[in-house]
Amino acid sequence: MVEPWLRGTLTEVDAVRRQVLHALELAAEDVDRWCAGLSDAEMNARPFGLAPVAFHLRHIARSLDRLLTYAEGRALDGAQMDALASELAGGAVAEEVLAEVLAGLGEAQRRVRMISAARYEEARGVGRAMLPSTVGGLLVHCAEHTQRHVGQAVTTANVVTGLRQL
Repeated sequence: MVEPWLRGTLTEVDAVRRQVLHALELAAEDVDRWCAGLSDAEMNARPFGLAPVAFHLRHIARSLDRLLTYAEGRALDGAQMDALASELAGGAVAEEVLAEVLAGLGEAQRRVRMISAARYEEARGVGRAMLPSTVGGLLVHCAEHTQRHVGQAVTTANVVTGLRQL
């Protein structure tokens, strides 16, 4: 299958946001392809001490929310901080985690579309230390960070499903 960035879609959006949107679209496709068949136990498994698939999927959705909040020039709220603290919690229900990540990816796509290219160079502070970034830097990080965690989720899912054979 041709990856989203090679499909000639989203031409109405500038190149930076188009690539971020394509990365988020690819993430949704990969999560659906590689993680949708996992059981609750497999979603929570920690083979060889790896972080569970559930962590990576929660982290994708919740970190996108946080990064885009910074890009929008707002501070994180208590609910976002609570969600951050619970990303590694056990007892995940596969269906709920999958629904959360897919909804989070969809919401992130909506929010990315709302950011104007004219704002890319606007300064933004990130985290408690207000580390320096820009709106454009945060958008690019949304894409790269999401892809990193999708890769880790897919790899862990493959290890977990490979263990079924043993």
